[in-house]
Amino acid sequence: MANQKIIEQKASIVEEIAGKMKESASYVFFDYRGLTVSETNELRRKLRETDSELKIYKNTLSKRALDSLNITIGELDGPKAIAFGKDAVAPIKVLSDFAKEHEALEIKIGVVDGEVADQAMLKQLASIPSREGLLTMFASGLMGIARDFAICLDLHAKNLEEN
Repeated sequence: MANQKIIEQKASIVEEIAGKMKESASYVFFDYRGLTVSETNELRRKLRETDSELKIYKNTLSKRALDSLNITIGELDGPKAIAFGKDAVAPIKVLSDFAKEHEALEIKIGVVDGEVADQAMLKQLASIPSREGLLTMFASGLMGIARDFAICLDLHAKNLEEN
């Protein structure tokens, strides 16, 4: 029979995982086998820059946390790490970019805003520009409208002067 202290420790870890999942906009399970310690530290640093976090938990404990949140992602085979992010797209982009440079990293499955996202969906989300890039596009669109309006007013004023 399992020691009561061990059971309590595992229960607290499951609560920790479930808490991180609740407060994260997205979390991604990925296979990290084959990455060196320095590569893993580099990945942790890049994730921290985007206000994301990398954690490694036992699959059984992660599965229990998912079950407590009523999320079904299928079987987790082999050791998996989890990237938690407050921004829904940031950890996905970081992992995707890192995977391009390091073939050992393989993104498996994720949950974005409470919805399970398969590899294809994660790949699609990774192609979305960053928040700063989207804001820049939006601002340039607004500036373009204002510029075009100013040109129209100028042309109208010149037309009135000619008449």
